[in-house]
Amino acid sequence: MNKSLIFTLLSFFLIAACETDPTDRKSFEWDLRGFWESNDTSVYKGKLSIEHNTITVSGYDEAQTRYNQDDARRPFNNIPKGIPFSGYSEDGKIFITRGGVLQDGIPYEIHSEQFGQYRLLYIIFGGRTETLLRDSD
Repeated sequence: MNKSLIFTLLSFFLIAACETDPTDRKSFEWDLRGFWESNDTSVYKGKLSIEHNTITVSGYDEAQTRYNQDDARRPFNNIPKGIPFSGYSEDGKIFITRGGVLQDGIPYEIHSEQFGQYRLLYIIFGGRTETLLRDSD
């Protein structure tokens, strides 16, 4: 291989690496992707739609009774509803980018066993666990 070909190839890879935003490569874990609904709608009635690298929150409206009157414990209280936001999961947390700013990670865990046709997702808000259900694929 001649030196000019090697230099050209290295330049191409360097340019491609500089133009790529590393956060573009992050995505939601495979097990998180899907449509999730609140298990206990007497506390909050909400839904999450999680795709490759977007999350859409619906429900969890302002008009719902707040858990112990504490907005910090209300799920997704600072995320506008019905709008897909970019995000990803990493180290047991869901990260959402809103207005170009990466929000604090929301802790979660997926129960590893199947319960009939459902899979459980536990998301922790202000020390309270919100349980969501997803139909199995």
